Amino acid sequence: MSWIWAIIIGLIVGAVAKLIMPGRDPGGIIVTILLGIGGSVVATWIGQAVHWYRPGQGAGFIASVVGAIIILAIYRALVGRTVT
Repeated sequence: MSWIWAIIIGLIVGAVAKLIMPGRDPGGIIVTILLGIGGSVVATWIGQAVHWYRPGQGAGFIASVVGAIIILAIYRALVGRTVT
């Protein structure tokens, strides 16, 4: 059941990140889900590195959206260069 919740939350976080950072995005719903899940992982990793979160503690919703925005910016920079 936790995988299903991760996918649902990933979709929501990825969609919010795409709404906050408007523009043309390659990819569909799968990319949005992966973006959200990756954003949560990045936010957790950064938060644990700077001691905002304890080991085993995950990032919150807002931090996950910020992580997804970071990944989206990197994704756009990489894909934007290859698709010309």
